[in-house]
Amino acid sequence: MLGQDPARPAAGQTCSLTVRQLPGPEGSLGQLTGLHPASDRRSSISNQSAVSNRRYATILLVVFALIFAALAIDPVDRFVWALENALVALGMIIFIASHRSFRFSKLSYTLIFLFFCLHEIGSHYTYSLVPYDAWFKAVFGSSFNEIFGWERNHYDRLIHFLFGVLLAYPMREIFHRIAEARGFWGYFLPVCLTMTMSLIYELIEWGAAEVFGGDLGMAYLGTQGDIWDSHKDSLLATIGAVLSMAVALIINLWLQRDFGREWATSLKVKHPEPLGEEAIRKMLDEDKSSKDKPANR
Repeated sequence: MLGQDPARPAAGQTCSLTVRQLPGPEGSLGQLTGLHPASDRRSSISNQSAVSNRRYATILLVVFALIFAALAIDPVDRFVWALENALVALGMIIFIASHRSFRFSKLSYTLIFLFFCLHEIGSHYTYSLVPYDAWFKAVFGSSFNEIFGWERNHYDRLIHFLFGVLLAYPMREIFHRIAEARGFWGYFLPVCLTMTMSLIYELIEWGAAEVFGGDLGMAYLGTQGDIWDSHKDSLLATIGAVLSMAVALIINLWLQRDFGREWATSLKVKHPEPLGEEAIRKMLDEDKSSKDKPANR
């Protein structure tokens, strides 16, 4: 009949529902309705997030490259600058090589970017000669060192402290997403890794000073006459990491609903069987039984 809605049956007719099978996994909602499942929407959001993160990381990389190039011009000591940037070059290679398999959050990328930028300032001037006190005096008219009664340049101490503050969270992200460190271990292990990396860096400094010796070795070491310099640097890095993890813990305690259960579960014994000689004996027995099976057939 002209003007009748084709989707509606005429008066007196029965209504039947025909289910049209659409392409998709067997038994899926898409077969019945043609709607995308929630997993597809989550996948789409995840892909958009990945693209956004990579774009953000690329922008930070370009900005850092410009800062690096600017501070590479006429540094105070070219050889010290080269030594200071050897680990930076290694870090950049690792980041670029792994960016497809592992992408950090924008927060972690920002923290890493800030640390590298501050490190480049120290590399340009050498850490013991960064004129932060002169900059402070030019802006505020008084000496920053005199306010605190300092007699040495503390820029190196600041960077060691910020190493813990800024890089502990990216370390937490690595432990959380690769090693599945949950609860207590998600906060404890980044502090341990910070201490370990600080120790390794101090050993590298000592090794470089021994190899190169003279003014170059002492400039790279940057102790400024303090025999406990390496100990204080490591302590400051540890304090920074503890503070960073304390902030992360407080935020998660506030926002994460199952925080208490996750924390308690992380401290439970997952594998009651001891290791050591018992584990070795068990592996030997399993190896022996696997070799005996073909002979018994």
